[in-house]
Amino acid sequence: MKRFFAFVSLVACVGMLAACGPGAAKKSVGIQLYSVHQDMTNVEATLQKLADIGYTTVETLNGNGDPNCFGMTPVEFKALCDKVGLTITSTHASIQNDPANEEAVMERWRVLFDALRTMGAKYCIMPGYAFGSTLAEIDASCDYCNRVGKLATEYGLKLGYHNHAGDFVQVEGQTVLDYVLAHTDPELFLLELDVANMGGADPMDYLTRYADRVRLLHVKDERVLGRSGKIDFEAVFNKYYANGYRDYYVEFELPFAIGDNAAENERNLADLWQGLGECYDFVATSPFVK
Repeated sequence: MKRFFAFVSLVACVGMLAACGPGAAKKSVGIQLYSVHQDMTNVEATLQKLADIGYTTVETLNGNGDPNCFGMTPVEFKALCDKVGLTITSTHASIQNDPANEEAVMERWRVLFDALRTMGAKYCIMPGYAFGSTLAEIDASCDYCNRVGKLATEYGLKLGYHNHAGDFVQVEGQTVLDYVLAHTDPELFLLELDVANMGGADPMDYLTRYADRVRLLHVKDERVLGRSGKIDFEAVFNKYYANGYRDYYVEFELPFAIGDNAAENERNLADLWQGLGECYDFVATSPFVK
């Protein structure tokens, strides 16, 4: 384990030296905390390691609308982020509508939005939603998203949606994500574009056609950013900035679970933290990232 922590420190130092040369201003680099969900036994230690690498803002997780984060109250979690120097700007949370109990559903959103306001977040992003299997069902879901989005504004928040490959399927001749964007209010429902979860679609197409809707980016690749060569990150960032927006979050995923094999766990976690450091270095040293 000593080698692992020494390696993490080395990655952090390399990233900071590369990004912060003489006179260089440190970039604001966001991280989606799902990236480290396998290493949240000690939340403070994990957040500190992210800050040490150089990440400055976090998009947290409030699964199923839970107002708490990783078992901590909003006040506790914000205090911990403040302590290590991380700013909470967004979360991933989704609550499926239940037409038979809609007021109870909206009350759950109120509790969540109040928690996010306490943490200082600006955005609440739905990381997935069962919009429906017919256009009529999707229409009802769009109305629901507009109502929730309007409620979010009462708490100083913006509601949005994070795409996955399944959002680009066809329903009655319509691409689901396009239909949702066409039938939701641009002022109440934004899009957080995950450039690596496009289901074969082109992120540049969405940044062009929906220049006023893509207000957040998930910067993601098959593994380490820029390594696959399949995503033109320079074009993506340039267009995103030209559209007038700046907030983004790195998402780095390794598909493993913590098990009973301690040596395997150590190897997986070392690979995870190495990748997180290399992703930070990519954005920190890329001249096209502001």
